[in-house]
Amino acid sequence: MGKLDNKIALVTGAGRGIGREIALTLAREGADVVLNARNLPNLDQVAAEIAKLGRRGLPVAADISRKPEVESLVNSAIETFGRIDILVCNAGITRFAPFLEMTEEDWDLVVDVDMKGTFLCGQAVARHMVPRKYGKIINISSTSGLGARNETMANYAASKAGVNNLSRVMALALGPHGINVNVVAPGVIRSEMGLTRRTPEEYEAYMALYRRQTALRRVGEVQDIANAVLFLASDESSFITGQVMVCDGGLKDGLLR
Repeated sequence: MGKLDNKIALVTGAGRGIGREIALTLAREGADVVLNARNLPNLDQVAAEIAKLGRRGLPVAADISRKPEVESLVNSAIETFGRIDILVCNAGITRFAPFLEMTEEDWDLVVDVDMKGTFLCGQAVARHMVPRKYGKIINISSTSGLGARNETMANYAASKAGVNNLSRVMALALGPHGINVNVVAPGVIRSEMGLTRRTPEEYEAYMALYRRQTALRRVGEVQDIANAVLFLASDESSFITGQVMVCDGGLKDGLLR
């Protein structure tokens, strides 16, 4: 028996990296999974992997920064599976620039997806969870939301700090309805996103720097974050809500570029 047998999960940003591993991990533990990203090809691949596990995967393309698309996403999930037991708001983007050079467009893009998208998805799904008096919502934040670590991440750091505090408010509002809301805040995790602004050589140097600055002396892997999400999605965490679970290997205080 799995920890999530016959549960229905919705995972945003499920096409690759952390989101993909979260979706597969939930499926391994017995959940059927609604898979969301802006484009379908990667989602189709993840759905095929979930089918091999004996579970169902439903790919749904949607931009979570747009309310009509979020509502369509949630409606597709409800029409197919009848309910949503678990929501994992993982979708996120980055647009790096020094503070004085960051454009309004770069600010809006990141805040709209990373923070507004979390709000829109949480609200839309919670409206279906409230009548059932049950639900698990896990929002993916970042250690960047706990303190400034890089001068090129004003938009990202601000949006992730917003996700942390939004989640605490959600926990207060939804707790009386039997819904748990928590956050997983990863540190540096080895994934495709890390290569978006670095060459492979620069990325490996960054990984080496991170290892030296953590208590565990290692880099995080996508499975580390998926395991944390699995715990918060399961009934093992039924008395935990409004919390930010930091998964950074014991990162020491100070700037990490």
